[in-house]
This record gives sequence, C-alpha cells and structure tokens, in this order.
Amino acid sequence: DIDFIFSADWNYYIEQANKGAFYELKPEDIAKYMPKKSAAIDPVAWEEAKVDGKIYMMPKTTPDSSVFVSVLRKDIMKEAGLTKVDRLSDIGPYLEAVKKNHPDMVGLNLDSQVDLPTPYQHLMRDKIGYTGGSLGGGPLAQGVAFDFDDPTGKIYSMVEEPYLSAQKYAANIMKDWYDKGYVNKNPYSNKIRSKDNFVEGKSAVAFGNTIDIAATVEAAEAKGIETYIIPSLMPNGKAPKGGYLGAGISIAANSKNPERVMQAFDLIMDDPSYVYLTYFGIEGKNYIVTADDKIGLPEGVTSDNNTYPPDASGFWFVNKGLFKPMNTWPESYVEHYEKLKDHMTDFTYNGFNFNSDKVKTQIANLANASTQYANPIYIGAVKDVDKAFDELIKNLNSAGLDTVKAEVQTQADAFLASKKK
Repeated sequence: DIDFIFSADWNYYIEQANKGAFYELKPEDIAKYMPKKSAAIDPVAWEEAKVDGKIYMMPKTTPDSSVFVSVLRKDIMKEAGLTKVDRLSDIGPYLEAVKKNHPDMVGLNLDSQVDLPTPYQHLMRDKIGYTGGSLGGGPLAQGVAFDFDDPTGKIYSMVEEPYLSAQKYAANIMKDWYDKGYVNKNPYSNKIRSKDNFVEGKSAVAFGNTIDIAATVEAAEAKGIETYIIPSLMPNGKAPKGGYLGAGISIAANSKNPERVMQAFDLIMDDPSYVYLTYFGIEGKNYIVTADDKIGLPEGVTSDNNTYPPDASGFWFVNKGLFKPMNTWPESYVEHYEKLKDHMTDFTYNGFNFNSDKVKTQIANLANASTQYANPIYIGAVKDVDKAFDELIKNLNSAGLDTVKAEVQTQADAFLASKKK
C-alpha cells in the first residue's frame, strides 16, 4: 500500500515494469502534472524509460557523469611503496601492507549486496568493456552481456570468449587475495558497505562511484585519512557515459494518487528549493551557500557530524544540473571530478532496455545458479578456478542460458535496426 518507489535500470526497473508493478505514465499526464520536468528534460530520457512502448518511470532530468571507483588510503600506499596506482589489479602490495601492519583492518571488507561482486568486476574491466551484471539479471547474476567497447554490438553469454577469459583473469586474482586473507571471509552476512567501513578504519578500500563516493572521501579526510581515487575504466581508458535511468521514481500500479505523485515529484526533482532541501538538507543547518557561490558547511558542522549529509538521503534522482560546486571536496576528489569528461564515451547499446518477460523463468534460474556457483568465484572462495567455472557453466546451461541469449539477440537486433532508420 504505497504510492511511489525508487527505481533504476540497475535496480530491476525493467523487470518490475514487466511484472506489472508500476503505473503507466501517459505523455499527456506528464505534460499536465509535470511542467517543470517537461521543460527541463531531454525527450530522449522518456524514450529510454519506455518498456514495450510505455513509460513507467520519471527518470532523472540530467544524466550523471560518473564512473565506478576504488578509494585507497595514502598512508598505507606509502607503507607499500606505491605512489601511483592505475588499476585495482595493481594493489597487491597495498593489501599486503594492510595485512602486515593493520590487524584491525580488512583489505577488502565487502558487503553482501553491492560490494560482493565489485572488485571482481573492476578486475574484469582490465580485459573487457563491462559495467557489471547481466542483461535482465541484476548486478550479481551471470547471463548475457555485450562489450561496451565493441561498435559491432555482438552479444555474448558471459561464459564464452572473450568474457570467459576476462572472468578467469579476475577470478584468479580474487582467489589469490582471498587465500592470503585480504578479503573478509564471509561477505554474505555483512550488511555494512566497504565505503562506510573505510571511514571507520575497518576497510582499506572503499568501493562506489563518482557521485556516492564524495561523502566518503570528505568524511575520511575529516578524520585525517588522505585518499587516493582509482577510476575503473575499460581497456580503452574510457567509461560508458551515463543514461537517464540510473535513478528515478516509479508510481505503484495500485496507487490511489498517481496525479498527486507526479505533481509532488515535479517539485522534488526540478524545483531548486525542493532539490536543495531534499539533497542537502536545511540551509544554515546542513549547508550554506558561500560567498564564492559554492555549497559549503555551516560553522561547526563537518562531514562527520552533519545530521543530513548530501547524497545519503536517497534523493539521487533530483536534477543535479541545478547544483552549485562543493567547497568541501578534498583535492583527490576535485582531481577525479575534473578528469571525468575525458573518460566518458558513448556506446552501441546506449538506451537499450532488454525486456525479459519471455524468459523470466530462465532469468530467475540463472540468478539462482549465480548465487550458488558464481558468488564464491566473485570473492575468491574457491579451491580451483577452472573447476569452479566448469560447474558454473554446467548449471547456467541447465538454467536456460542459450534461451536467454537468443531472446537478447532478437531484441538487440531490433534495437540496432531501429537506430539505422
């Protein structure tokens, strides 16, 4: 019995829309009840939000420029003799220094939901253009994907080449790290994100993205922890540019107040006073606008004691194009942020939404097989990498991997054909 819920492409928007969970947003209602949004948003965003030609999400008004990142501590880098780190695969000496010198800290202290596959996925990006998760299957699932760096748009199962070699490369590194005690032994029961444990001195690496890591590095620097940010880039040194579906709001199919929800979020998403209130808190208490027209903190308020820190509230879908720069960003973050524009690149399937309705049973089976056979590979908790993949492949095939791939291929072909028109 709810009216609205956060939705995003990485958070099963397509799957939930296909299940009938969301209320259809008709263009005439959007125009009537969301005038601010309609004026500010690129019409392409509504096209991206369509599932079988119908809109079920109010997407964010401006796509985020963001890449996945890992954050290290400069003091431990110094202990490890490292001054520059380009990729996560280079941090072996860093993790060794953590194990040797910091008994109360875990090198990779992963949580059960977001972090569990993350270092593995960062390592895969050394070899292939891959963002994480499979088409229709969510971030933890094996299944079907494409190479973001491949202009031909070839569709692969994740256990065929070149994906399989990229996976085994990542798996062998994670196994080495796990066997050496660099990874927490049981991420499945841990609910605390690495970025939160990083600030508390319990994890030596924080995982996140350009947007959500800002508060982490601010809080760490407030505690005297100097940070070093590693962007996770594809082999070509680029990252796929963001779409509009990374954060949005969907209305529940049984909402009794859909028009009121649209009116409310027209303000929350695109009226500057609402945007600043929901994202930054109360002016004078949680933030100030400085003399040089930047967002800062009131006297006596720090990143650590702010009762409403930015980006922590869940209002990730507001129009960030309305934001002023932050004067609280540490040097490491400013440097990272200024390089973003050089990383962003378009990709063949930008705007492609896979409709898994015809293969939802197989998708569910693939997710179950992944939980049992892929999750241990992600964290390195396997005795033999090749045998672990043999077992995974056997179970993915039994779950209907070929059927899913054929359906993805059909929809991908139709998408590419429509782009040529």
